[in-house]
Amino acid sequence: RGVREADGGALSGFTQQVEIARDTFAGLVLVSRSFVFTAAGALIGLFSLAPPLLLVVAPPLTAGVALFLATLRPLARRQERFLVADEALAAQLDSVCPGLRDITAGGAEEQVAAATGARVDAEYRAARSLARWGVLRVASLAIGGQFPIVLLLAAAPWLLEHGVTPGALVGALAYVTQSLLPALQNLVHGLGASGSRLAVVLRRLAPPEERGGAEATAPEERVGAETTAPEERVGPETTAPEEQGRTETSTSEPPIATADALTLSSLTFAYGPTSAPVIEDLTLRVPQGTHLAVVGPSGIGKSTLTALVAGLLEPRHGTVHLCGHPVPGDTSRAHRTLIPQEAYVFRGSLAENLGDLRPKPVPERELRAAAGAVGLTELMERLGGPGAEVDPGALSAGERQLIALTRAHLSDAPVVLLDEATCHLDPEAEERAERAFVERPGTTLVVVAHRVGSARRADRVLVMDGQRVAYGAHDDLLERSPLYRELVLGDRESTGPPLQPALAQRDPDGVDPVAGAGLTGDGRHVVAHGPVGQVQAPGDLRDGGTLGGQ
Repeated sequence: RGVREADGGALSGFTQQVEIARDTFAGLVLVSRSFVFTAAGALIGLFSLAPPLLLVVAPPLTAGVALFLATLRPLARRQERFLVADEALAAQLDSVCPGLRDITAGGAEEQVAAATGARVDAEYRAARSLARWGVLRVASLAIGGQFPIVLLLAAAPWLLEHGVTPGALVGALAYVTQSLLPALQNLVHGLGASGSRLAVVLRRLAPPEERGGAEATAPEERVGAETTAPEERVGPETTAPEEQGRTETSTSEPPIATADALTLSSLTFAYGPTSAPVIEDLTLRVPQGTHLAVVGPSGIGKSTLTALVAGLLEPRHGTVHLCGHPVPGDTSRAHRTLIPQEAYVFRGSLAENLGDLRPKPVPERELRAAAGAVGLTELMERLGGPGAEVDPGALSAGERQLIALTRAHLSDAPVVLLDEATCHLDPEAEERAERAFVERPGTTLVVVAHRVGSARRADRVLVMDGQRVAYGAHDDLLERSPLYRELVLGDRESTGPPLQPALAQRDPDGVDPVAGAGLTGDGRHVVAHGPVGQVQAPGDLRDGGTLGGQ
């Protein structure tokens, strides 16, 4: 494949596997040759001392070697299964660890823990099976190399009666202990380890249709691998969508229908015991179904507020309740999902990424409906549909945000927290995504606003400015909040600060005020920053795009 597709990584891996196979085979030839000549010499020596000695030594030696050779193929299969399970666990951890915050914020701990635990259990079972077969290798060494010594000592009277001299008996013990036993040990350890390794490498070098062993076993035996193909995972389900998620997450305590979606009571938080509070004595009630926008200067505590609501941080004083359930708490996790600025996308199918917050596979029709609502349909079709494999590194920041937004839309959480989760999208895509959540039944949307358009669309706006906090409708805040009026009017007239003035050249909101070609240096023009070499898609924030271009 590496040669056909000019894949340097695959070709390098193929070359490395070939080198391993060649070196391993050379080692096996040396070990086998050494055992054959040593064993032949020892047996000839025993025959020359006294032929009856062979009647005592040869049968257990033959039985031990035969038992060892019989275990080589099962050991190779179990060695490969263990390697497959180990690779699956490593791949799972590689996908999970970068997204721990998103997993916790989205309330997907149980699903991820179950998936990771399944791979840990699979590796554990494979290791135990390999160890059990390894005992037979030790038994073959004991039978073929150590049992002849016991037999020689036990049969000494009989041998002496049949003409074997004491000197010949001592010589036979020397042949067994100094020649046969070390040679058999080298064969068992060398051929046992290297032989299994060579079998695994050769099987992986073979074309898929010619492979056997672990890769040809039934799906339930393929440790660490998914037992259902991506196309099957997104197929129609007999269970209604409502029954797939909420029935399992609401078993501990049903949501309180009359409770507010979000309640903050005298909330105070600081990042250190002697630090000044980032949020101080904040009290807020957000009814269910409300679209709330949070605005304010960068670094003022907007992301901290969403982390407190999601249960990622614990307040110094005060309480947080989601749908009547205390935060942090196990019960509240089912009621909220948080999408941060840097969206979490893992290697796997698009359907697996989108359904990550659901306990069961999501039907394809529901995936496509959510993608159409959020604006992911074009990307979904370009990738090849819900079953297509996703490479996070090949996606732009805006594309990753669309996937994360669709995932949140498919979740069963009634409270959705968007912490600048649309900052890499253009204004039209941002409005479409927010409208999808507003039109989602029973949803309360809290948005850390990246553009003033988010605040205009919201039912209520929370203006954070240190200890001064204003809360109300857009028109009401224009009259009584100088900061909000300054942000909105300044953005509309392209004079004055943007909606979220940057406090540093690399600010937490992910945008930098810059001056350059076609840009002024007044701080109202920003470009989104991200990883070096990051690809920008047509729906991403354009370099040099103004905040006023709603």
